[in-house]
Amino acid sequence: MCLALVALRTHPHYPLVVAANRDEFHRRPAAAAGWWPEGWLAGRDLQAGGTWLGVTPAGRWALVTNVREPGRHDPRAPSRGTLVPRFLAHDGDAASGVAAAVDSAAAGNGFNLIGGVGATAVWGSNRAPEPRTLVPGIHGLSNAQLDTPWPKLRRSTAALRQWCANGDDSLDTLLALLDDRERAPDDELPATGIPVEWERRLSAPFIVGDDYGTRCSTVFALDHDRTLEFVERSFATDGTPTGDVRLRFRLQQR
Repeated sequence: MCLALVALRTHPHYPLVVAANRDEFHRRPAAAAGWWPEGWLAGRDLQAGGTWLGVTPAGRWALVTNVREPGRHDPRAPSRGTLVPRFLAHDGDAASGVAAAVDSAAAGNGFNLIGGVGATAVWGSNRAPEPRTLVPGIHGLSNAQLDTPWPKLRRSTAALRQWCANGDDSLDTLLALLDDRERAPDDELPATGIPVEWERRLSAPFIVGDDYGTRCSTVFALDHDRTLEFVERSFATDGTPTGDVRLRFRLQQR
């Protein structure tokens, strides 16, 4: 993922809301979300075999983003897509699951991992001192540390906060929120060590490009009756939708 928004105990009907965009090179093959033999719901990176976001029938969930640090990338490092399955397979609480996943990839390329069990969520990174439990409220993550106020994060979290305040139950409204293609003005761009034209392209919540762009948007919400609604929308290189995966299920009791 390159943009992830989390609302914890903020919406009147949903204790947990997650909305995220996955940005990637279009040449990298991937499969749409579906149930894995291991028992969780996730898309699949067909190049390295991992995933960027997943949910289990019992309500464990996780997502990962890269940390943007162009001078520190190791092409030989293991895929960060292994972190989400590692958390989903963990049998402990969110804090221990995130800590174990971060420790397993401490020497790898930079990443952020948010792992949750229901409406409890923990953020960890191999570029931060220790994992942190998320307090109730709105949180945003891109390719820097949690809640770093990049322009697209400020705009997206503000929109999610308003959606929650309105009590809107529609996940399609969340998908529209993620489909924000406005770039930030140059004087608000972060300086992350990449060329300014790339900073401009990546400053939009939704990215359109022939070579690199938003491949899918995923939203899911857990209501007070422990029913989880999940929607993933995939996109072509020109940003037009190519299909939805929509699922709704009651969480299993453990």
